[in-house]
Amino acid sequence: MKITYDREACQGHNRCYMLAPELFDTEDEGYAILLVDGGVPAELEEKARLVADNCPEFAIEIEG
Repeated sequence: MKITYDREACQGHNRCYMLAPELFDTEDEGYAILLVDGGVPAELEEKARLVADNCPEFAIEIEG
């Protein structure tokens, strides 16, 4: 599974960080920072789907 994050679409709601701090952090301005380089560890795949489904701007996408 691969996860992608579109910084331009992000509005800084931080739902991704609240739901999956193992996958996302936040920068000083409040926008998300993806902590994995595309590939999601198997044990975090469910959380990756959860954050993609809960992003109000659809800034997070899952492939695979």
